[in-house]
Amino acid sequence: MGRYIGRRLVQTVPVLLIVTMVAFAVTMMLPGDPALAILGVERAKDEVAYQALREELGLDRPLPVQYVSWLGRLAQGDLGKSAINNQPVVDALRQRLPITIELGVLSMLFSVVIAVPFGIYAALRRDTIADLFASIAALAGVAMPSFWLGILLIYLFTLDWGLLPASGYVPFRDDPVDHLKHLAMPVFVLSVESIGGLQRQVRSALLDVIEQDYIRTARAKGLAANSVVWTHALRNALIPVVTIVGLRVARLLGGAAIVETVFAIPGIGRLAVESIFNRDFPVIQAIVLVTALAVLLSNLLTDLVYGFLDPRIRHA
Repeated sequence: MGRYIGRRLVQTVPVLLIVTMVAFAVTMMLPGDPALAILGVERAKDEVAYQALREELGLDRPLPVQYVSWLGRLAQGDLGKSAINNQPVVDALRQRLPITIELGVLSMLFSVVIAVPFGIYAALRRDTIADLFASIAALAGVAMPSFWLGILLIYLFTLDWGLLPASGYVPFRDDPVDHLKHLAMPVFVLSVESIGGLQRQVRSALLDVIEQDYIRTARAKGLAANSVVWTHALRNALIPVVTIVGLRVARLLGGAAIVETVFAIPGIGRLAVESIFNRDFPVIQAIVLVTALAVLLSNLLTDLVYGFLDPRIRHA
């Protein structure tokens, strides 16, 4: 298992290097000028001040030189400073990243807790009213836009019923109850699409496994139905589900940008939206890099769980 983990870690290094190239190139291809965004149209008319700021930001140098310089600072843990407020990017990420991680982890846990039992229930009651209802609910969850659902929940739970706060964020250490109240709607909105997709995948995977010969053999031996499902079928059915969970990490980070904007949560999703509008290239590059790292780590964890569920994979 140790060699398997080491091999997977080595394979992530060239991928990460390619990600840095793509992150830098895509950011530099964005329309707009950071110097112009900082100075404003009127102040940018001063050519001396405009050129001085471009030189300070390093925008006057060729792109390959800028990339090598950025990569060198990145290797030292220096992500640069925000072009808008001059705040170190590391400090901005340190403040906002834990909020997005908490939101994503809670959403994923909620999705798994809801989707897996409902998927199993639908598979065991195939072609019944319960199965039809579960399938319709899953399709509705996948098709429902998160921003629309967020606005709808604010209208119901805040304006009509007054049960939950509409927006904002309260740290857990300040008020645990108010903290959970502020996260309730964002977590639910971010989970809805994942619940629908995971539920459909669990149902499909379990139905495929139930039709296998070894399941028929277990039933022929007289094993109890619950034992056949939970001991023999479910473990193999969860292997493709693990893939979906791993891929959902990138979807959750993308959805966090919308959810955090709708509910005014100060996470990196909202920071990304603000930085794109402000042409804050150092912050955008750092967020893209952090997102790529999160996806790579989730894929690595997915492979490790694969190896745990099916030993044949790690010995292949």
